[in-house]
Amino acid sequence: MDTKTESKKQKIVPFLWFADNAEEAVKFYISCFKNSKAGSISRYDEASAKASGRPEGSVLTASFQLNGQEFIALNGGPVFKFTPCISFFVDCETEEETNELWEKLSKNGKVLMEFKTYPFSKKYGWIEDQFGLSWQLNFTGGKQKINPLLMFTGKQAGKAGEALRFYTSLFKKSEIISVTHYAEGLGEPLENVVHARFSLDDEVFIVMDSSLKHDFNFTPAISFTIYCENQEEVDYFWSKLTADGKEVECGWLEDKYGVSWQIVPEIFMKLISQPDKEKTKRVMQAMMKMKKFDIKKLEEA
Repeated sequence: MDTKTESKKQKIVPFLWFADNAEEAVKFYISCFKNSKAGSISRYDEASAKASGRPEGSVLTASFQLNGQEFIALNGGPVFKFTPCISFFVDCETEEETNELWEKLSKNGKVLMEFKTYPFSKKYGWIEDQFGLSWQLNFTGGKQKINPLLMFTGKQAGKAGEALRFYTSLFKKSEIISVTHYAEGLGEPLENVVHARFSLDDEVFIVMDSSLKHDFNFTPAISFTIYCENQEEVDYFWSKLTADGKEVECGWLEDKYGVSWQIVPEIFMKLISQPDKEKTKRVMQAMMKMKKFDIKKLEEA
């Protein structure tokens, strides 16, 4: 195991909802990116299978890393679909690397922005891959980085700046890195954000506004899992992110912008990975009855 990548646990992990091909998608993404590997796999037990309608024993989640960045893939059935409102922005070190990624990710995919030179980039393109997940590839000359990009459209257009200030206010270790607004002649209000970067617990996110007419918005197909050390931290993030938002279930919520999050205590992951399957089953049954996680009840189960 690579102890270097395990030295600091990633606090916020992108969570990808697939219908039933998460394993296939994980293998594909690992084949595309360097310094990538598969992680652990969890399977549907009797309780979660009954609640979801998925086959008992089938793959529930699969964790994986792309260039050191943690992801989790879920087989959840055809409930939600990816949209370009959340994409993954890849800064690439060389033009060759950028070209190779484009060739791999565009196979059986859909081009959203042509792969070419733009005033803002030597080489850039926006692609929707064969699984419907969106990627933006950008040749910068710096080391490869993969960062989530949130595009605020429809009723949320114009709120990217407000959102990044809100998100950075929640985390102790956060920073607004850069904010660029639209210039005249681009068909957007000048106060709207064309590209802004900020970090949450040392993880970089990107936001932008788009007032163009789109037939899509944020969906729970991509959520962000926040791993919490204790109940106090669970309560804190749940309270802050559900304000003017919506509680869902099993630790899921939607914030006031429609972005989905999962607030998960670290101990839950330990409880469901223990060798005693009967105890694991009871923990899962307790979790299925919750909206916000209650660590005490999980431990009692």
